[in-house]
Amino acid sequence: MQTYYHSVTLDKEKCMGCTNCIKRCPTEAIRVRDGKAHIIAERCIDCGECIRVCPYHAKVAVTDPLTSINRFKYKIALPAPSLYGQFKKLASIEKVLQGLLALGFDYVFEVARGAEFATEFIKYRMKDQHLERPIISSACPAIVRLIQVRFPELIPNLIDVESPMEIAAQMAKNEFSKKYGVDKKDIGAFFITPCAAKMTSIRNPIGIYKSSVDGAISILDIYGPLSTVMGNGSLSNGQEFLQKATAVGVGWAKSGGEGRSLDIDNYLAVDGIINVIKVLEEIENGKLYDLDFFEGLACIGGCLGGPLVFENNFVAQNRLKKLIAKMEPHELISSDEIEQAINQCEWKWNKEILPKPVMKLDDDIFSAIKKMEELERIYADLPGLDCGSCGAHSCRTLAEDIVRGHASELDCIIKFREKVRILAQEMIELSDHIPTGKERKPNDKEEKDENKRNYQKYTR
Repeated sequence: MQTYYHSVTLDKEKCMGCTNCIKRCPTEAIRVRDGKAHIIAERCIDCGECIRVCPYHAKVAVTDPLTSINRFKYKIALPAPSLYGQFKKLASIEKVLQGLLALGFDYVFEVARGAEFATEFIKYRMKDQHLERPIISSACPAIVRLIQVRFPELIPNLIDVESPMEIAAQMAKNEFSKKYGVDKKDIGAFFITPCAAKMTSIRNPIGIYKSSVDGAISILDIYGPLSTVMGNGSLSNGQEFLQKATAVGVGWAKSGGEGRSLDIDNYLAVDGIINVIKVLEEIENGKLYDLDFFEGLACIGGCLGGPLVFENNFVAQNRLKKLIAKMEPHELISSDEIEQAINQCEWKWNKEILPKPVMKLDDDIFSAIKKMEELERIYADLPGLDCGSCGAHSCRTLAEDIVRGHASELDCIIKFREKVRILAQEMIELSDHIPTGKERKPNDKEEKDENKRNYQKYTR
């Protein structure tokens, strides 16, 4: 069985055993045991929440270094639209795109352009009245994996359209190969990513068998080198105008950008994974059945708030808003372009998305029921403080760990103190019945006299 890849990893040398991460993990994938955090791989969705809250920087996202592009003869950069919001006083998006060429890429294809095609494909699929409502966006891989782990009943609600990143990679390779007459096998497409979940989705694709993206470079890693070449004033080099995306595609970087692009009114956009969970619970309980489309993004503010961005989320949102306002109107995608993309790209999922039942207690239903009963008994006996001192997310999570054999009730500091108190009381009571050794032992004459008196007493 192939090992599942995770971008989010733990540096145990830096971990101080604090409980910040366990309280923020949306899938209860982290435990603190023996003074160090531990990530349960099958539960992790690579949302990056632990990266944000770790004060010791012990949680890190593994992405590809910039030098990895040299594995390919031809290199294509796929910049996320969130990249544009990182630069102060940016005159135009074109400057960023030309800067990527100066870094060694041979071609640049905007993921924002891929988002515009994704918009058209989603509109087309939404015409199918048999799709489960509300339709749930599949653009954020962390949310898709969250649904697999915590809300498997909502998998049919996911829109079966590939992400803008995947669509952009396919279109870029097709375009470059046709334009320069090169073999696609020699082309590497690299996503400039704001989040760890995208890196994971490249190695372990969702809804498709193989990703068209060959690597992901963190915005944090590329920001410095890109800022340097953007500032040297030698970016044009006679290159053609690279920016082709419109405000519609660039707007996907912000929360609500996808929903707005669909030209529908009955949609809901929510950012921040805790907020998304609350809405998914409402959908699961049938309370939002009259909603057409739900856009959920794991990061506050959308992709601009990803854990691998350089700039403050709210500052970047303001910058992107100003850039969009200055963008000259571009022609919308023509019907011929859409038709061509439909024929040339695998824009629709071709692989079934299955639940990841990591929270079930046992494969056997009867054993699972017994364990659930035991879990409820243990949970009822715990203090219910959810303090995290035990190293688990909550008292209920600790009860689950106990049932699974991964913890004991004495991991709870309250239960441990109670046990110590009881043992101390028992020791005090026991000590009252133990001779102190200070009583005077009778001498031989006294003992003989006592024996004589007892003999006379019982022989009269």
